[in-house]
Amino acid sequence: MKKSTGGLIAACSLGAVLAVQVGAQPQKEAQAGVSPGTKASVAATATAAVPADHLPGGNTTVFATGRNAFSFPAANLSDAERTRFVIGNSFFKRNWVQAPASTTARDGLGPHFLARSCGGCHVQDGRAQPPDFHNGLAPRNQAGLLMRVSVPGKNPLGGPALEPTYGDQLNDLAIDGVRAEGRLHIRYEAIHGKFADGTPYTLEKPIYSVRELGYGPLAPDAQFSPRIAPQVIGLGLIEAIPAAEIEANARAQQAAGGPVRGQVNRVYDAYADAMLPGRFGWKANVASLAHQTASAFQGDIGITSRLFPNESCTAPQKDCLQAPRGAKGQAVEIDDKTLDDVIFYQTTLAPPARRDPTDAQVLQGQKIFANAQCASCHRPSYVTGEPLFPRLSSPAMSGQVIFPYTDLLLHDMGPDLADGRPDFLADGNQWRTPPLWGLGLIKAVNGHTRLLHDGRARNLLEAVLWHGGEASASRDAVLQLNAQERDALVRFLESL
Repeated sequence: MKKSTGGLIAACSLGAVLAVQVGAQPQKEAQAGVSPGTKASVAATATAAVPADHLPGGNTTVFATGRNAFSFPAANLSDAERTRFVIGNSFFKRNWVQAPASTTARDGLGPHFLARSCGGCHVQDGRAQPPDFHNGLAPRNQAGLLMRVSVPGKNPLGGPALEPTYGDQLNDLAIDGVRAEGRLHIRYEAIHGKFADGTPYTLEKPIYSVRELGYGPLAPDAQFSPRIAPQVIGLGLIEAIPAAEIEANARAQQAAGGPVRGQVNRVYDAYADAMLPGRFGWKANVASLAHQTASAFQGDIGITSRLFPNESCTAPQKDCLQAPRGAKGQAVEIDDKTLDDVIFYQTTLAPPARRDPTDAQVLQGQKIFANAQCASCHRPSYVTGEPLFPRLSSPAMSGQVIFPYTDLLLHDMGPDLADGRPDFLADGNQWRTPPLWGLGLIKAVNGHTRLLHDGRARNLLEAVLWHGGEASASRDAVLQLNAQERDALVRFLESL
């Protein structure tokens, strides 16, 4: 697992400062002062001379490439908001420690956990990849791949029912004196196929198992769902998409009468204390970034908060229940202000501008994307409304013309991608349409190109080929493309 370090924090903080310094300058002047060797980011506000779809985040967009491309604040934040962004960044990336500790500001790690910080899964605010089992050795499980567990039925809030011994997820790390819950293992089955022009391809279907279970066997009817940590850019803009737009997407698809019939997930949100349309998570199983962040602190790092005050220990896990707590056991382990700043940080991470959007090959790929009906689910554009929780966001997120390429709906993606695990209204075949912005920068930021909910796709084209169910016709259209057309489609996706 890659841990956050002081150098990482410094790099990201420097990125925030650089954005402050150049945000008001003309783009050409700002870029002239950047060393091309470092590929540092340059932030600039949108101008009338730049077509709207070149700036995925509207006026929040930054001109960014390289390793730090996902780590910049929205270009239109105020100075005070940038300061809050840097504070939130610190608590997002710095490690928590086991209690009791000399520091009371960051103690309380565990008892069970996947990572020691938010940045342990979302390295460089980017996308995780699955551990590599191809060499026959058992690698250390990477923090960014989470295995959800449950049993058939629903909990009192309408979500998945907890597995009696292991709760709602398997954590493979634990503090001293506490057993880890288990270790994930992956083997692969090859799926072979050909494009219409005869070009062969091979997909790898992951087969999951859990070993070294710390507290005995799982329930016989246990259900599993692997989830990879995605990049966290543009989340505040996604949250500001009006709920009416998500509902309208579903109505429009139903009215069209075709195979694409997306569904809104409705989920419980702890911050609103209400059922809301889901928009985050691989099954649209989370409604707000606030709920997502507080829940992840509790489940992934073992850090309690006001609305998630209990550790995720089950009754059979006696060592977990008896483990020391942070804040000397006298309070929750992250206070409201600190948690709010971490939420604000994620809310205001900016989407980078597109690269080479006017290139002829990119434009050809855009036409192919449209002709294959990909935009039926990957809706290109919205105008943002008000944030769900204004104190946790910025007015800069509102009124922006954005291009995330998602309808935020659940779709049946066919049996090959199915996990068989319901989540609120989502069934075992359904997944949320993920936003596509930033796809072309994942390799620069995180050093890989793994995609889909569990990272099984090794590149963009494989991700398309895994589409089934409602997306079968679009996949089949791509299978008919020749090599030049396939390259153009990939080039367009990489420009987003």
